[in-house]
Amino acid sequence: MTLHTHTHLFEGAERRALAIHCTLGQSSAWRGLATALHDDLSMLAFDLPSHGKSGEWDRTGNIHDISTDIARGLMDGPMDLIGHSFGATVAMRIAVETPELVRSLTMIEPVYFAAAIADEPELLVNYKRNSAALDAAFASGDEREAARVFNRDWGDGTPWDTLPTRMQDHMARLIHYVPASSAFLHYDSAKLLDRMGQASMPTLLIEGDQSPPMSGNVADSLERRLPDVQRVVIKGAGHMLAITHPDDVAPHVRALLARS
Repeated sequence: MTLHTHTHLFEGAERRALAIHCTLGQSSAWRGLATALHDDLSMLAFDLPSHGKSGEWDRTGNIHDISTDIARGLMDGPMDLIGHSFGATVAMRIAVETPELVRSLTMIEPVYFAAAIADEPELLVNYKRNSAALDAAFASGDEREAARVFNRDWGDGTPWDTLPTRMQDHMARLIHYVPASSAFLHYDSAKLLDRMGQASMPTLLIEGDQSPPMSGNVADSLERRLPDVQRVVIKGAGHMLAITHPDDVAPHVRALLARS
């Protein structure tokens, strides 16, 4: 299927980066980091399918495949890739599959659970137990309750009941992305695990010290697999640190750019 993809260019320095947001987010989420890195690069951001101003995904096909193809199609030469959560896994996949297009790779809280599960299979059991409430809500058709549970576990700490109704509606409309992403995020549908060494460009892994434990498990696994990686933990930050802590993230990205 052909989808309209909305893009936004945060203009800055001549060097170009492609930024890929998280599930339930949109391209404007990068404004803080783009502002902080204005003197270092220009940042091209886009809305994932069904997000922001992009076209609606019809829920057919593998959404990670679709998102990766869209992102790669926006690259007309080597660029720095910056991704958050689901978006970080898209950036990672491009780096593994087409490393010639990637100058540097920044992954903020990548949710590539498959890597951690490969190293510690019991983590899949633990994750399924922890996500049982979300899975049950989605299976029953209560996407609003599924969104509430997801926000509790992977949001920025804002209680669901304090969110504007418009935002709750937005999250409920997009929550189908979570189970739809599982084929790649949990089961490595693109078969990247044995190819991670191909992502030989300078790489930065960023996580928050207040994030769900699985974030650290994933970072541990990726740190072992990637050839040229540095890892940073931002104190006082949770999973949404790309939005909540851009000024803490920026110096580490700037250092990565300097060596790539």
